Amino acid sequence: MLLFVKLYSLNSWKYFVYYLKIKTCPILFFFHFIIFCQQLPEITIGPYIQNVTSNSAVVCWATKINNPVVVEAFSLKKIFGAKKLLSYYEHHEMILPNLEPNTWYTYDISGQNNPESMGKFLTFPDGLEPFQFAVLGDTRSRHDVHSKNVDRIIEKEPLFVLHTGDMVANGLNIQHWETFFDVTKDLMRSIPYFPTLGNHEKDSKYYYDFFHLPGNERYYSFNVGDALFICLDLEGIQYETPDYIKKENREFFWNNHELPYFEEQKKWLDRTLTLYKDAGFIFVFFHQPLISVKKSRVKGAKMRRKFWGDIFERHRVQIVFSGHDHHYHHAMSGGTHYITTAGGGANLYDIDAIQPETVKAIKKEHFILADVGENKVILNVIDINGDQLDEVTVSKRN
Repeated sequence: MLLFVKLYSLNSWKYFVYYLKIKTCPILFFFHFIIFCQQLPEITIGPYIQNVTSNSAVVCWATKINNPVVVEAFSLKKIFGAKKLLSYYEHHEMILPNLEPNTWYTYDISGQNNPESMGKFLTFPDGLEPFQFAVLGDTRSRHDVHSKNVDRIIEKEPLFVLHTGDMVANGLNIQHWETFFDVTKDLMRSIPYFPTLGNHEKDSKYYYDFFHLPGNERYYSFNVGDALFICLDLEGIQYETPDYIKKENREFFWNNHELPYFEEQKKWLDRTLTLYKDAGFIFVFFHQPLISVKKSRVKGAKMRRKFWGDIFERHRVQIVFSGHDHHYHHAMSGGTHYITTAGGGANLYDIDAIQPETVKAIKKEHFILADVGENKVILNVIDINGDQLDEVTVSKRN
């Protein structure tokens, strides 16, 4: 069967021909998509899978333009560093609609059976079925550690990955994104990432180009069975504090500059939690934690917690994931578990300010594998050697 599918790139709408082969088995359906085109540019990032639901998915990849840009920064008085050769990318997205739930699909964006251009993915179930997902945070440095976490996650084959932010050290640097996608390429070709903005992403256009996310992509929600996942943006729109703001007024400026944005987001969160009040499980994730055990960040965490108030506990959110503080921290307040998981690769931070809500705190590289069952979810905190550091069991909402 030949399918004409519209493919969107940053520069134009493009049409490719797909050859669809259907194969059935007693349990799952397998579909194979192959793209044929007259001349396929060199694929330098991807392919990788994004925004999977029970009936759709998006395959993404990027091609490098042949003529990279040479950038040299200088002024009349001073030269700022050497010349840099910057790659220019064209991002491509292939939207796959009308898929079947809980079904394996394979794709090949070259049509040449080249493993580097192929991948597979499993659509989400539309019913109440057990599933696994992984949570990882702060992978912006020590790429060898990041790679070990990625390898462990691939072994577990979760349905998807949540990333609690700071995927890269500088979101405005394309070379940092190249490294990120190189480390994660074998994982992301088959397992979708749902990230949140961290302070190191710097609200970069690259983030929005490379990731295809639900909603406005800053904050969004999605469902898997009766589990609700909500991503929040605690960073806000990137801006520079004007030089003329006096030192004694800078903290007030910083805390109030984007207050309308956060207030609107808070209203959206309250509406979303009210609409999905019958969800069996509710997971919220964002970057900077509301409870910190790093002494220099306790004040900021308390300010964030004051702004968000009791919204999570009032709506009976079971688990809130965050990153930013480079260690593992489990806190409990009002029936809500606050989990800081930021051991993805960045240099670890000391734990020097245990809080009254603290249940456990560990300074070690790690990721979390969540087993969502019929009546409970189990969070398995796993280090890069495969050893279990902690286990948290949370019951289903009544």
